[in-house]
Amino acid sequence: MEKLDYKKAFRDLYMPKTEPMLIEVPKMTFLAVEGHGNPNEVDGAYGKAVELLYALSYAIKMAPRSGEVTEGYFDYVVPPLEGLWWQQADAERGFRQKEKFCWISMVRQPDFVTEEVLARAVKTVQKKKPQLAVQTAKLRQLQEGLCVQCMHLGPYDEEPATLRKMQIFMDEHGLQSDISEMRRHHEIYLSDPRKTKPDKLRTVLRCPVRSV
Repeated sequence: MEKLDYKKAFRDLYMPKTEPMLIEVPKMTFLAVEGHGNPNEVDGAYGKAVELLYALSYAIKMAPRSGEVTEGYFDYVVPPLEGLWWQQADAERGFRQKEKFCWISMVRQPDFVTEEVLARAVKTVQKKKPQLAVQTAKLRQLQEGLCVQCMHLGPYDEEPATLRKMQIFMDEHGLQSDISEMRRHHEIYLSDPRKTKPDKLRTVLRCPVRSV
């Protein structure tokens, strides 16, 4: 059986055009780590969270090779890194005070991933990478519902230009941002910034909305 590649199977979620679009986002399961601080900080909390998410995600994917049997398992491509973002209450609006960013870093998981499956992966990662804070990773259900999304091309610091396009789309379609503690600004990273030039980066920007 061919591997399931979520980006190809659900192109509406992962491959939007560079013009804003309206989408109803279904409930999905994520492996998530919550934290705060500058995502660009060398050896910072964000980088460690991303390392942990990928270590656990690949441990889950590769578990059958070590003889583990998981009900409903199928082969798949590990989905891309995603993030929910907001700022501390005392932060200035914009991108200047990155040390006051708050985030939930996430990697989507197949439906067969349960707390039991995660617990086995945690034991595997603890043996291989004991320096990682495996207890900070949690399974999380997220159902975003109605959103406006758009593909952003280029550096992360140039996202405001794409966000303005999305705001114009909302105004034209009788929608308004519905960002709250329950519904956050969402980004999906389709490019590896370590291997991709800044002007070639592809990032899905997603904003929860409601009718005016």
